Amino acid sequence: MTPQEPHERGEQDLKEAIRLSLANTQPNEQPTKTSTKQEVIVLNSDASTTDNESSDVDIIPSNKKEVPEQATSGPMLSMLGLDRKAMEEERLARKRKASISPPPNRKTSKLSGREVDKRTNSAIPTHVGASANSVPWTPFGKLPYVNGAVKKTWALGHPRDNDIKLEEVLQKEDLTLAVLSSFQWDVEWILGKIDMKTTQLVFIMQAETDEIQAQYRNETTAMPNLRLCFPSMEGQINCMHSKLMLLSYPTHLRVVVPTANLVPYDWGETGVMENSVFLIDLPRLPIDGTTATAQQMTGFGKDLVYFLQAIGLEQSIINSVHHFDLSTTKGLAFVHTIGGAHSGDDDSWRRTGYCGLGRAISRLGLASQDPLNIDYITSSVGSLTTEFLTTLYLAAQGDEGLTEYNWRTTPASRKSKLVDRNMKAAQQLAQKHMGEGFRIYFPSSETVRASTGGPNNGGTICFQSKWWYSPTFPRHLLRDCKSQRKGMLMHNKILYVYPTSHPRAESHKSESKSWVYIGSANCSESAWGRLVKDRQTKEPKLNCRNWECGVVVPFRRAVVVAGGGWNDNSMGDNTKDRPGRGTGMVQGLEAFEKLIPVPMEYPGKEYGDRKPWFYLE
Repeated sequence: MTPQEPHERGEQDLKEAIRLSLANTQPNEQPTKTSTKQEVIVLNSDASTTDNESSDVDIIPSNKKEVPEQATSGPMLSMLGLDRKAMEEERLARKRKASISPPPNRKTSKLSGREVDKRTNSAIPTHVGASANSVPWTPFGKLPYVNGAVKKTWALGHPRDNDIKLEEVLQKEDLTLAVLSSFQWDVEWILGKIDMKTTQLVFIMQAETDEIQAQYRNETTAMPNLRLCFPSMEGQINCMHSKLMLLSYPTHLRVVVPTANLVPYDWGETGVMENSVFLIDLPRLPIDGTTATAQQMTGFGKDLVYFLQAIGLEQSIINSVHHFDLSTTKGLAFVHTIGGAHSGDDDSWRRTGYCGLGRAISRLGLASQDPLNIDYITSSVGSLTTEFLTTLYLAAQGDEGLTEYNWRTTPASRKSKLVDRNMKAAQQLAQKHMGEGFRIYFPSSETVRASTGGPNNGGTICFQSKWWYSPTFPRHLLRDCKSQRKGMLMHNKILYVYPTSHPRAESHKSESKSWVYIGSANCSESAWGRLVKDRQTKEPKLNCRNWECGVVVPFRRAVVVAGGGWNDNSMGDNTKDRPGRGTGMVQGLEAFEKLIPVPMEYPGKEYGDRKPWFYLE
């Protein structure tokens, strides 16, 4: 165990950061030169972190200006950023015009400790205003993302190149139900992207107390087609950080896993911040009562359902997932971190956090004992240690967490000298390979200050100087993160994992061990969890402070989707003079770039005497 700073200090620092961010942000001002109105929810996250855990807080970018008095005198806005007066006037106008009956009774039910706001009891609809029998079955070839895709978010002022706008993700003309999960919200903005007359909505939101939940429900009373779902925030849980969309259309279900929150600047509308998006279209099964049984569900589908159940989403919506063809997700993995403690005979600890990542890598046939390269783009860095990063490295090799756990928890009295020597040798070798192959991409202070939006837009890029200056922090692993789109900052969370052997050696093999993770998990223990020994049962227990989710896309899957193989010319002589260890590091990323976006400049520069961006300073 590494030394820990007092629990209260981290809490006070982050609460003060949130207070200052709110105090210094003008309600009607975008965090750029754009003058469009923006109201964003800023919720407490990871406020109670110890020295070896990340603060994964997405603070609204502070413009560090004094707020003029007149800034407070506008429309009365609610906690969700909604103009309640205007909404109530619109509701009353609709009622007078249509003479509708009173809204349905509001019922609140508890599902495994999670609060769900049930205003209707409908599942994912086949189509609003149409009978189920009138909806045709759609063949695979008719859907744009039936094999899945990873795209950059669109950015104002930059050429379009394998990117996507939120409007293109949502396709509101045919959207019948949208289940949306995010950490930061601009509710008024997102409602403007959806046709509220034809679309049912479910918002999965963080709300720590009954009072906050009641406030949110009260503020959305005028929207009977909106339901709210509040995942558990009990015990050690501090942040509902997952980003997920389930978008239902007459012909298919679109599953979307972005790195972006539901705010304008994360989707490129201010031209200062970029993210990435995974999306896949799942055709609706023929309308003859056909559903996918539990045995027919892919691993991706099972873990998606498991996560939705843990969150407390309505069971009727979860059941509706079985009405779609998930066969094209067979080569993918849905990975997640479920907040709370996980232990017991059901091995629930194996299914989530970094243990679940290792399990997914093993089940996809990507496990490898060979040394790996890992390039991790992150928008938040925790108080990292060699020990924690080694657990991630082992998970990337397909380990379910027990290897490092046994190194750490097996009493010396139960180990012979030979076993003890072998354990130490294995641990040292793993740490050596991790130290040689692991790179963490996070922007330097000068990169943020030189960006299009400048330091006023760096509030959602989180790192603290006390962690950087800790004697146990592995500074040599950090690389400056600069976007290939000049001046853009990043809110991405992406891992590129590939063998240190030259990628060309596996270029024509279906057994490629290279893969990509895209999702909400930053490089922190809060995001991935920590496996400890339960004091009572003496069995493994995984402690997770965050809710997270993401997708693993194997490189061989990307090759198939792209309809081709490796291009030997992609590893030409132009890379021979770049830094590296002769292990194919640069060539590996170049190969990825032809199939999956690699948004940063690489190889990233080592920090040297420079400092990372510290968002509190």
